[in-house]
Amino acid sequence: MGDLNGTIANICIVAPAIMFAIIAHEVMHGVVALRLGDDTARRAGRLTLNPISHIDLFGTIILPFALYLFGMAVLGYAKPVPVNFRVLRGGRTGMMKVAAAGPLTNFVLAVVSGLLLRMMPAFLHGSLGPTIAEPLARMMQASVIVNVELGVFNLFPVLPLDGGRVLLGILPLPAARAYAKTERYGFLILLLLLYTHWLDVAIYPVMNMALGAISWMVQL
Repeated sequence: MGDLNGTIANICIVAPAIMFAIIAHEVMHGVVALRLGDDTARRAGRLTLNPISHIDLFGTIILPFALYLFGMAVLGYAKPVPVNFRVLRGGRTGMMKVAAAGPLTNFVLAVVSGLLLRMMPAFLHGSLGPTIAEPLARMMQASVIVNVELGVFNLFPVLPLDGGRVLLGILPLPAARAYAKTERYGFLILLLLLYTHWLDVAIYPVMNMALGAISWMVQL
């Protein structure tokens, strides 16, 4: 019973960090697209932090919490924010900016969470320490880890991930056209990489480096 209560308590602490990280990631795609001339996300009502507008049952709830319970890196996604890349100012450069906005948002949130976590010890010994400050500190710690994991994972250069979009914008046009054709197989490629643990080999060292860099920046 104690283990069950502990698991439920951990989920209650980690859940807000996971949900906000995923939703903020998607919203910023739409915000940057709007600044570059595409109002598709705004017209679809997706420029909001209201979870109801973004939640994907599998990608936002089942997948990340299953991975968390099994002690694996937390990966997840919301309903993709609609973007019409054809109307973006800057062409392929605009597409790269929209794609990069999501992971960059996660890294900014990780740094902000780290700064807030650094402030928490000052409140832990007060009367509200065990009931408020300690859970908040654990939530900020979870936010640092989750945002780094999501940011690094989404920069992996496989379509339709954001890293794939960035790579698509960098490649010469002939290579970009050939690379774009791999998007239909992107999910299968990611499943294969996960199953063979090659994805772990590729992203875990980067995640650890990013966590180390943020810890150094905020002096955790």
